[in-house]
Amino acid sequence: MAKMRAIQVSRPNGPFEYVEREIPEPGEREVRLKVQACGICHSDSFTKEGSFPHVTYPRVPGHEVAGIIDALGPNVANWRVGERVGIGWYGGHCGFCESCRRGDFVTCSHLSITGVTYDGGYADYMIASVDALALIPEEISAVEAGPLMCAGITTFNALRNTGACVGEIVAVLGIGGLGHLAVQFASKMGFQTIAIARGKDKEILAKRLGAHHYIDSLEKNPAQELAELGGAKVLLSTVTEAEAIESALGGLSINGKCVIVGATHHPLSISAAALISGRRSITGWPSGTSIDSQDTLSFSALTGVRSMNEAYPFEKVDEAYEKMMSGRARFRIVLLTGN
Repeated sequence: MAKMRAIQVSRPNGPFEYVEREIPEPGEREVRLKVQACGICHSDSFTKEGSFPHVTYPRVPGHEVAGIIDALGPNVANWRVGERVGIGWYGGHCGFCESCRRGDFVTCSHLSITGVTYDGGYADYMIASVDALALIPEEISAVEAGPLMCAGITTFNALRNTGACVGEIVAVLGIGGLGHLAVQFASKMGFQTIAIARGKDKEILAKRLGAHHYIDSLEKNPAQELAELGGAKVLLSTVTEAEAIESALGGLSINGKCVIVGATHHPLSISAAALISGRRSITGWPSGTSIDSQDTLSFSALTGVRSMNEAYPFEKVDEAYEKMMSGRARFRIVLLTGN
């Protein structure tokens, strides 16, 4: 049998292991993907550290996958060998839980998660359900597509579901791995885009990404600055510090909404009176399904939205992962398979 390279984790908090495996064959309604690039995401730690329920080992991480369909399993319709596709966090749904019966597949109680509940993209080849596939436009390279399958879809899909109208104020808190994409999407969607980050040195980048205004949270009070600009209809939080979120909540307009896409493990302190008096709200947003990923890719190709990436060869996964987890990665990190 033909062999492939893979990087697996055999136990919680175990090391990355370089192994040879047999190239897998796709099953019913599955395809085999020849992986070209796979983004390294902070959520890969769920597999590496064993902090997510229902992870079985050994497991190949990676849910920001871009590659080419290499083989089709039985009963695969509308997909062809040679097509360029991406696969994100969403890897398929059960079809029978209450969320699925209501058509809300991304909140499926038995959600298949790429690189968590089944093997992901830290490999030369991987198997995926046809439900998980998103077509990659020819304008977008594999390296550019990978991060759009997680950071991209999360921010794009959150913004387009906020209810904000063109011309209204949308503030993006943080301009790192998620935020630098959120600023681009918000600007291209026609929102009056305000970027909030720490330090004057980020202002030039924020403006280059499309921000109409920049608030340095080290020098100014974000809530006061937002209020003076008219209040934010949407505050999209991409940061993981509760205090940073709290500092901006007072800048929401009447009917303003804070949408959290960056996970914080600390509780938020909020004023219930401020929420009630202004009909303000705080909500979270998961990523989306494969068609949402495809919409993200199509919009990015149309408008020129791109992730800012650092690419690492397959053999340097330890260095790449450590840089991402340490916070030293400014934006996104992508692992190249060499295919």
